[in-house]
Amino acid sequence: MKSRIHKTAMVSSKAKIGENVNIEAYAIIQDDVEIGNNCSIGPHAVIYDGARIGNNVVIHQASSIANAPQDLKYAGEKTFLYIGDNTTVREYATLNRGTDATGFSKVGANCLLMAYTHIGHDCVVGDNCILANAVTLGGHVELGEFVIIGGMTPVHQFSKVGKHAMVGGGFRIIKDIPPYIVAGSEPLRFSGLNLIGLRRRGFTDEDISILKNSYKVIYNSGLNFSQAIEKLRGIYPEHQLVKNIVDFISNSSRGIIRR
Repeated sequence: MKSRIHKTAMVSSKAKIGENVNIEAYAIIQDDVEIGNNCSIGPHAVIYDGARIGNNVVIHQASSIANAPQDLKYAGEKTFLYIGDNTTVREYATLNRGTDATGFSKVGANCLLMAYTHIGHDCVVGDNCILANAVTLGGHVELGEFVIIGGMTPVHQFSKVGKHAMVGGGFRIIKDIPPYIVAGSEPLRFSGLNLIGLRRRGFTDEDISILKNSYKVIYNSGLNFSQAIEKLRGIYPEHQLVKNIVDFISNSSRGIIRR
């Protein structure tokens, strides 16, 4: 189906626009932009050079997509912002492309970025993530798949949030958050497993029991984190979910949140 472009929209003839794309009034699409099929670009949205947008993506009004990084080291080099299929970007969101540190920022498939969210340069957001209103990711933040972050939450640059983790709204993320857990309080603390989310996504009772036992070793055993990791390697040498936790904590550069 032919795309529908409002007569007031400014769409570069060099941009690659897929089929059945709706571009509303006063939207601006720059030269080096690729938009997949069945997408919707809202009024006054601006899609800058370097945007690579998948299929079935909805971008609401006045969003800024793939604008230059807010990084003093950025010198105009060619970089990109990728948005995966079926993702929705709500109004006034700001998504920056990468710097030469990595070359790109990326938002996965099936994500929901609510109004006023900000994705900083060189960030990676996994599939199926939900960022509530005004969540702000500093540069080089990494979110695993199925992460949920409550509204008005700033995430410090270089922080990581593990897959299937959930963070309450209005808190500051300044340490890494391991996978499968809920985090809350100020300063941010481990609050238990993300039981509702895990069960909704098909984790078995055995999986949940093993995850509970693993976090008891990490947070309740009296061991430091390095000792706890070694103990988990001995107890569950082949279990993939435990390996995900062990690898996340072992690779944490900022350190993980405490209980």
